[in-house]
Amino acid sequence: MTIKPDLSIQIPAELGAVHFVGIGGSGMSGIARLFIGAGHRVTGSDVRDSANIAALRELGAEIAIGHDAANLGDAEAVVVTGALWQDNPEYQLALERGLPVLHRSQALAWLISGQRLVSVAGAHGKTTSTGMIVTGLLALGADPSFVNGGVIDGLGVSSSAGEGELFVVEADESDGSFLLYDTAVALITNVDPDHLDHYGSREAFEQAFVDFADRASEFVVISSDDAGAQRVHERLGHANVVTFGEAADASVRVHSIETDGPVAFVIAYDGVDYAARLRIPGKHNAINAAGAFAVLVGLGFEPAAALEGISRFTGTGRRFELHGTVGGVSVYDDYAHHPTEVAAALAAARTVVGDGRIIAVHQPHTYSRTQAFAKEFAEVLEEFADETVVLDVYGAREDPVPGVTGALVSERFADPEKVAFIADWQAAADHTAKIARDGDFVITLGCGDVYRIVPQLLGSLERERG
Repeated sequence: MTIKPDLSIQIPAELGAVHFVGIGGSGMSGIARLFIGAGHRVTGSDVRDSANIAALRELGAEIAIGHDAANLGDAEAVVVTGALWQDNPEYQLALERGLPVLHRSQALAWLISGQRLVSVAGAHGKTTSTGMIVTGLLALGADPSFVNGGVIDGLGVSSSAGEGELFVVEADESDGSFLLYDTAVALITNVDPDHLDHYGSREAFEQAFVDFADRASEFVVISSDDAGAQRVHERLGHANVVTFGEAADASVRVHSIETDGPVAFVIAYDGVDYAARLRIPGKHNAINAAGAFAVLVGLGFEPAAALEGISRFTGTGRRFELHGTVGGVSVYDDYAHHPTEVAAALAAARTVVGDGRIIAVHQPHTYSRTQAFAKEFAEVLEEFADETVVLDVYGAREDPVPGVTGALVSERFADPEKVAFIADWQAAADHTAKIARDGDFVITLGCGDVYRIVPQLLGSLERERG
């Protein structure tokens, strides 16, 4: 069983030396970087080495590979994620010693207390929207601090401590921890039902967003188009709410969207049209840009300059990220792990693949999500991809559920010729290489460890087509 963080515990005034269990993840590594910058001695552990760990070591962090009670050393506080199992030896020793054990969001909330916080929440689009806001602020001459869920390509990091008054954070709704933040400006990208294993119902999930938004001390920016966001908006008691999207009555309205290649669009705001072209594809990114624009103009920045700054954004790690091309076949990786995200990622790929086909390599994430959305995953994969390879479920924080495998998705395809369930990764890579043609895009999809199959895909393509 995984850890259920106690978000109500009192955090000491001083944390001292901090140990991060699972320090290599994008969120954890970003927070660890900020703790190092704030003068804390940082140690940590993870199951495997990574670029994130190498970067933290260069900053002075002491990091062990593998989990062992001895890794705890003389730490005075421990930071964990909800994905950690309760029998983790470092976690157990921390409990025995009576050390403060903090969820990563608690640690971040403690570190940034008292700053002017822009919190970005939503079932999808958080990482991209956060990256757009940060990129825009930097272009506008502000120097924000930030923590994002993925590396911002133009900056090469997922977090940084700036000199300005603003702190931009990707706020995680999955376990309610986004309610810990002392938010000034709240951006809600959408409220598509997810994480129902934690919340229990759609109503409870949406109520968490109502609570999150109503706590914002300055203003709220929320989607005008998403059905869940509309329901949340109706329940808000906040006096200052700005909407964005394609709806005719949106405060920040997106129109004239062109998706041929990098997406172009026009934003109508306060009676004036502002045109822009991003450096990334996808209609969903035009919508994300509108939300980021609404935040920046709400903060007082000039509209045209704000949009120009946002247009400098070049993406984030694991969001339609190209890893290589072999024999005319390009291999991308994307974090999409919900049917809505998968549809958006594949639709964006369709705008740039030209005459080529899209081959999706989908790793279902968590047993509960796979069980709840197997039909929806099959529908979007069959609609937006030409061929699909389904891997087995990445369980993350969950125990296996009998009968819930990747086959639950593949069996729901209307045309079984368009899909193959292959649990063995090397066999999946070899199959993908065999069906690939010149000009095709292969796209791995999932927020587990599916990115680790990319070298196998490239290797199989090299043997098949090299």
